[in-house]
Amino acid sequence: MSWLQFVTALALIAVALCLIMSGAWIVQQRTGNSGWVDTIWTFGLGAVGAGAALVPLTQADWPTARQSLTVVLIALWSLRLGWHIAHRSAGISDDPRYAEMIRQWGAKARREMFWLLQKQAGVTIPLALAVFLAAQNPASGPRWQDAIAALILLIAIGGEALADRQLRQFRSDPGHRGQVCDAGLWRWSRHPNYFFEWLGWLAYPLLAIDVGGGFAWGYLALVAPICMYWLLVHVSGIPPLEKHMLATRGDVFRAYQARTSVFFPMPPARS
Repeated sequence: MSWLQFVTALALIAVALCLIMSGAWIVQQRTGNSGWVDTIWTFGLGAVGAGAALVPLTQADWPTARQSLTVVLIALWSLRLGWHIAHRSAGISDDPRYAEMIRQWGAKARREMFWLLQKQAGVTIPLALAVFLAAQNPASGPRWQDAIAALILLIAIGGEALADRQLRQFRSDPGHRGQVCDAGLWRWSRHPNYFFEWLGWLAYPLLAIDVGGGFAWGYLALVAPICMYWLLVHVSGIPPLEKHMLATRGDVFRAYQARTSVFFPMPPARS
């Protein structure tokens, strides 16, 4: 892959993501439900990733086996998570994380929301780029790395789906009103869905990196799990969600924090 091909792909990915998040902003403004932002982001990233993966950069048979595998993996992730978020968004009036920011912005909320979503598009570029690099690795034939990558992503999708189902079942019981879910995976991590979301992005560096040195570009895919961890743990995932939980659950959530790992699954601490 030449520098020109890389820069062109990077620019097209950036433009596509900016347009998608502009569309998400329009939907949020018209519906008043910021939950649709994450729905559009998930389906949008899946579409951009799949499109980038299928770019024919070589004269080899198109699509290659690695391109096809990458498209299947990003599509499975996008469809599962996107459908889950869409179903959740349809049942709420607004996402509490975005709602709090909108309240704080006041009269500037319309403009600030637009730029927030453009920033989201910017930090999403490394994710789509990792998918592109995973698909464009010219290594021939199936490798042990490819099998491990596929297994990791399938485990991540299954683990996140299980965590989402356990939380949904907990909330559906009227007797749990005002409580905090600590059943199943939620006993081991306060955010098991976020953990498995991060885990899945480790698959693309495995697909992209050629340890034999035949595809130096592949190491750039490592930025994806680093970026996802930073977003989930320090920016838009855990911090605003835990702030909301402390405001609505108080001491019940503080006790949950004291005994349960914030991100990586670990046995709960004893009192």
